[in-house]
Amino acid sequence: MSVKDLLLALCVVVTWGVNFVVIKVGLHDMPPFLLAALRFALVALPAIFFVRPPKVPLRWLALYGLTISFGQFAFLFLALNLGMPAGLASLVLQAQAFFTLLLGALLLAEKLRWHHVAGIVIASGGMFLLATTAHGIQAASGVTITTMLLTLAAALCWGMGNITNKVIMRNGNVPIMSLVVWSALIPVVPFLLCSWLFEGQAAIVHSLAHIQLQTVLVLFYLAFVATIVGYGIWGTLLSRYETWRVAPLSLLVPVVGILSAALLLGETLSMRQLIGAMIIVIGLVINVFGGRLKPLRTARAQHD
Repeated sequence: MSVKDLLLALCVVVTWGVNFVVIKVGLHDMPPFLLAALRFALVALPAIFFVRPPKVPLRWLALYGLTISFGQFAFLFLALNLGMPAGLASLVLQAQAFFTLLLGALLLAEKLRWHHVAGIVIASGGMFLLATTAHGIQAASGVTITTMLLTLAAALCWGMGNITNKVIMRNGNVPIMSLVVWSALIPVVPFLLCSWLFEGQAAIVHSLAHIQLQTVLVLFYLAFVATIVGYGIWGTLLSRYETWRVAPLSLLVPVVGILSAALLLGETLSMRQLIGAMIIVIGLVINVFGGRLKPLRTARAQHD
């Protein structure tokens, strides 16, 4: 990978890591479902007038939008709104990698390797440690069983979206930007409906009538910087290089998320939470890089 492309990839990683802090800030002045509805409306408009629609069946486009966009961010925004720390949310959400593997094995008959299973088991131990933090620390940090389950539900929806994406790509090479932009239309109505039912007309009117510059900047960041620019660059890099060169860099996203939350929001982790976070990272690393250990041992044996 060239230095220029590496720097572009790292810019995307930083953008996506800071994304969790930005969401947390946006939720101060706007309820979660309304914030999500406006975010995806801005992703789709006006981009759909410049990006051709993907040549995929409507049912698959709808399923992609309802899982990776509506489901993922409905649960994530709720978790953050209920107090889930932005830094830990960025880490727990990476459980999507494990859900993708499990769903791939169940639905697409893909094989699970030893390092996949080991990574899942180790990371699950870390998440259990986070979920069972002492009650007093839970109350202070926002890590509760509810916020953990909501964040894991978001990760599951992301994993389901990944599987849907695999099925779509099997039927033809669909430009990722076309898929992102046009699928963003799908969750807007469900988010608005949820906002009307659960947040209420009064909250919607008040939020829109008294929208702050800070919230406008948050929406701009979420829609254009994190989504359109971020996915555009990432998709370009994936098309230019082998997946193994690009994908592992996403492991830096929760690192940036935790650091940015500490610097910008003053979030801190207890020792128990820090250990749990480190265990999750170890599980993710084994999941991504564990498969290379056997080829290395084979190469060394042949060399000897």
